[in-house]
Amino acid sequence: MNEVILTNALVVTRREAFRGTVSFDGASITRVEHGLTGVSGALDCEGDLVLPGLIEMHTDNVERHFEPRPGVIWPSSLAAIMAHDAQMASAGITTVFDALSVGDYSAEQLRRRLLGLTVAGLKEGIKADAFRAEHWLHLRCEVSDPGVVDMFEPYAQESAVRLVSVMDHTPGQRQWRDVDKMRRFHSRKRTYTDEELRAFIADRQAKQDEFADRHRAAVLALWAPRGLPVASHDDTTAEHVAEGIRDGITISEFPTTALAAREARAAGMATVMGSPNLVRGGSHSGNISAGELADEALLDGLSSDYVPVSLLHGALRLEEAHGFTLPEAIATVTGNVADMLGFDDRGELVPEKRADIVRVRRLHGSVAAVRAVWRQGVRVA
Repeated sequence: MNEVILTNALVVTRREAFRGTVSFDGASITRVEHGLTGVSGALDCEGDLVLPGLIEMHTDNVERHFEPRPGVIWPSSLAAIMAHDAQMASAGITTVFDALSVGDYSAEQLRRRLLGLTVAGLKEGIKADAFRAEHWLHLRCEVSDPGVVDMFEPYAQESAVRLVSVMDHTPGQRQWRDVDKMRRFHSRKRTYTDEELRAFIADRQAKQDEFADRHRAAVLALWAPRGLPVASHDDTTAEHVAEGIRDGITISEFPTTALAAREARAAGMATVMGSPNLVRGGSHSGNISAGELADEALLDGLSSDYVPVSLLHGALRLEEAHGFTLPEAIATVTGNVADMLGFDDRGELVPEKRADIVRVRRLHGSVAAVRAVWRQGVRVA
């Protein structure tokens, strides 16, 4: 492969942003230099940002392509994932963890079915080299669900799975500690009478009492031989964080209170918030805003969650409105996330690291356009 040289760029490394040049040959970066180059064939970036490829550790976006309308399951798993993959790459994301829910309270068992379809489609696409981004799986285990262990066990040793999180969406605690917010959120799909809501809450709380502790222990025991990271979802109290530390958890995903984020940081856990929360200025479920944690220097990473384009937008918003330097802001979607996930070959513009590179033009404020994306030196968007 001929060497690609990007010059007249605002190069963003882990420590600084400067007018410079980035070169790569094949799959790896060869040079990162201050100043411009007059080498024939160099691409003039016209002052655009040149960044490491973004790393997404938790996106639910793939589910939308499997079920584009309620009850409509797309007939080709591979086609659904490829459509999702194109969205991710066009957003500047070169490494993506598809977050699949493990746990299915419903009699229809839709999530169980989607889990199998997604794993099969992902393996087929990887074998066929069909994807623009590099895909891994993040399995989100709903510990109070009666079937979570049975669903998780067949995939605990699956090579495509690289991250597991434990979560509990029982009403009255964590994300849904405000039951009225939960009711409004779920009313998009159905409207509960007061009696139905009371019955729903009682049923979920009974399942939590019966299953949550032993299922959490079982999931963690199945995952432990892999030696890979574990995340805790929606920590709210000091007790939640202490439980995570006891269980060897290193990532606090979407803490719902400043207290939980402070406790996590003090205990050495990394904190991750949703970039839609940051861009919108608040949580859709009424919990702590990502901006508040950023202002308290309690934010380590961002996840696009359900809006792929929000990842870059959110990072630039940190620089625009929350006092982060540009390198600090970009690290929340690149190097910091690589560190959390145990990757040492990506997330930085450093010679010999992967040539996962994004060219970005800032339009105004934190709004930007992704102009080109390379993964391991190959142009993918």
